[in-house]
Amino acid sequence: MIRVLIVDDHALVRQGLKRILNETGDIAAVGEAANGVDAIKRIREGDCDVILLDISMPGRSGVDTLKQIIGECRGGKVLILSMHPEDQYAVRLMKVGAAGYMTKESAPEELVEAIRKVARGRKYISPTLAELLLSELDSDLDKPAHETLTDREYEIFRLIGSGKTVSEIAALLSLSVKTISTHRAHILDKMKLKNNAELVVYAIRNELIG
Repeated sequence: MIRVLIVDDHALVRQGLKRILNETGDIAAVGEAANGVDAIKRIREGDCDVILLDISMPGRSGVDTLKQIIGECRGGKVLILSMHPEDQYAVRLMKVGAAGYMTKESAPEELVEAIRKVARGRKYISPTLAELLLSELDSDLDKPAHETLTDREYEIFRLIGSGKTVSEIAALLSLSVKTISTHRAHILDKMKLKNNAELVVYAIRNELIG
């Protein structure tokens, strides 16, 4: 039996996923968590084989949660299930150590097969993600400006691009306003942008928000 821990801040999503998994016969949802802190506690109990992780949660981000899981739980199998398209986060998260990346628009059958594959120690890569990963093998000479950002900078970049203020981002990520402002300055410098307005235009043109 493949034991799955579901990490998502929406109760309805967790219930829907539990129903899908528990109907398979070989997969069981053995636990759930609504945020990264609770997820780490459950994982430390050692009662799951695969972690189904959302990356858009209040408080500690799914990106940071993934890094801690990979750092603390050697061999931890994490399948990302996100509302964000592959081109916004997938490559970065696979580099961190995720075993796979799926969008919430995926069919239930695809999710079940992905969990089975990840549980066997393999990577789950959709055709879209495969194309993105192949693109990463090309020369970095023409790398887009946003690809030069660190994971934290990219996360803040997308939040600014979506219209959130520095104070709102600080509250969302549990960081100080000063820290967010420093990241913002680094982002603008790296991307050769003058202000938030230019950042928003860049994010929209490159379809990095939504």
